[in-house]
Amino acid sequence: MAAGDMASTRLGAGRQHLRPLKRRGLVLLRLTAIVFAVLLFCEFLIYYLVIFRCSWPAVKTPADAGGLGTPEPVLRVMFLADSHLLGAVRGHWLDKLRREWQMERAFQTALWLLQPEVVFILGDIFDEGKWSSSQVSLGPNPPSSLRECDPAGAAGPHPGGTHSVLDVSAEPVLRTCPDLRASSLSLGSVRGRQAWADDVGRFWKIFRHPPHVQLRAVAGNHDIGFHYQMNTYKIKRFEKVFNPERLFSWKGINFVMVNSVALEGDGCDICSGAEAELLEISHRLNCSREQEHRPQECGDGQRLPASAPILLQHFPLYRRNDANCSGEDAAPPDEKYTPFKERYDVLSQEASRKLLWWLRPRLVLSGHTHSACEVLHGAGVLEVSVPSFSWRNRNNPSFIMGSITPTEYALAKCYLPCEDTVLTTYCTAAGGLVLLTLVHAGLVASPFHFGWNMLRKFKTT
Repeated sequence: MAAGDMASTRLGAGRQHLRPLKRRGLVLLRLTAIVFAVLLFCEFLIYYLVIFRCSWPAVKTPADAGGLGTPEPVLRVMFLADSHLLGAVRGHWLDKLRREWQMERAFQTALWLLQPEVVFILGDIFDEGKWSSSQVSLGPNPPSSLRECDPAGAAGPHPGGTHSVLDVSAEPVLRTCPDLRASSLSLGSVRGRQAWADDVGRFWKIFRHPPHVQLRAVAGNHDIGFHYQMNTYKIKRFEKVFNPERLFSWKGINFVMVNSVALEGDGCDICSGAEAELLEISHRLNCSREQEHRPQECGDGQRLPASAPILLQHFPLYRRNDANCSGEDAAPPDEKYTPFKERYDVLSQEASRKLLWWLRPRLVLSGHTHSACEVLHGAGVLEVSVPSFSWRNRNNPSFIMGSITPTEYALAKCYLPCEDTVLTTYCTAAGGLVLLTLVHAGLVASPFHFGWNMLRKFKTT
């Protein structure tokens, strides 16, 4: 009997020893489940919950007005602006990871839920396109193998100012080290890489889309530089990635995509070429309006749809400031009355008049300011400034949805999740996890037990 009692005692002690371990395992499982649920909500589900509320605006067609004939086709278009993908100079890896993940999830969710036919990005796709080139950055003491690749002194100062860069497309470099450009450049103190190729690769990862969706883009000042920074190489490099077609027609609707950075009006070669191109587009649009009595100078070339164009550009048309802009995503009150600088914040008055006169658009969409605004120009031409698509530029990014026919259009705005909502959710969850851990450790009384005891005391009194 004594031996049996001892065995029972040992078994009971073993069970008591296992209970704390089992309780700890359950607490750890709960904490893991909470962390997983919060991550799933903040990084995936919140985008579906927010964008699901958006819907395509209804546009009037002749059939809606009781007219006869076949209904006009409706084109569903997304307009977004100023994604500002960070580069190698100013981009911190954590900043890149956070903001690019936000844009990727927002864009992919919008594609899946809304299924647009065309997507336009209104400039400043990249943040450092004005700097990035086919260059690699060298440390302060590059190895002799790299110094030998620069016999003509092709290396120059890096925009960050801390080290030098070597242009791997320079002829002396290619002649001396022909395999350098194709290599991964992982030697010793080589800290950089071809920034433009890296930025472009990340862009296509974020904004990947199925083949039936058209994606078009116009250049911004961060893509090719301001007027004093841009050159033919940067423009051609941008156009090699994005279709250089300035006049794009789809479902009987004409879109004119303008390189607004080149509308400086100083007669430079690039600016003169841009204006000549716009005059040619103007001529073709005017001919399309004369379908019945086609002038002889229009020739017998391919005819455009007889539809007033929609003008797409990065810089807004001239306006004094954002004082008349309203809405929750308009410029902050302390910035609304700041005067805009021509050729820097907005186009010049002269360039704006030329665009409106030459193209006679029915709608203008622009970016650059990172804030929303609606302005009427001339004879009632509406311009919509599209806010930034990135958390890096505003807390409540958004994009524009357009239902467009050859004669009518309707616009609606779709907001993305606010960054402070996600941060608040994370902070609340972190506080709950800390409280749960302290309660399990016995350092803090359970709030449920505390509340129950207070309720019992209240009832007894």
